[in-house]
Amino acid sequence: MNLRILIVDDSDTTRRILRTIVNSRNWTVCGETDTGRSGIRKFQKLRPDLVLIDLALPDINGIQTATRMSTLDPSVPLILFTVLDLNGLEKPARDAGICAIVSKAQAWNLISSIETAATHVRGVDSEAQSSTAIRNATLVVGP
Repeated sequence: MNLRILIVDDSDTTRRILRTIVNSRNWTVCGETDTGRSGIRKFQKLRPDLVLIDLALPDINGIQTATRMSTLDPSVPLILFTVLDLNGLEKPARDAGICAIVSKAQAWNLISSIETAATHVRGVDSEAQSSTAIRNATLVVGP
């Protein structure tokens, strides 16, 4: 599975870690940005296969960023990757078009969440992959 991934996070360190994770699977980081608005512009220009979005961005938050991206192209999986408390995020995230929420404290779950989100959208989702992703991330994709 060859994926082009856009990273939207205001931390240089987190972007570097995410880039390492993405590259470990031979996926491609097609772009990086540190604000929600610039993330939306890069989303339109680069047309990534998947987007990793931080919740706490300096201009607009990750939910607002995801809402705008989903309006532009609802077929692109969006994963919220955050250090903030996940309680209460599921409904706003789902409404914004986010398919999974991964805590930065559980970064090891990110690869399986990316794989599940990408295969779910591409229509080759398997029960085993879904089961693994549900154990490893807070999935907010529909039934």
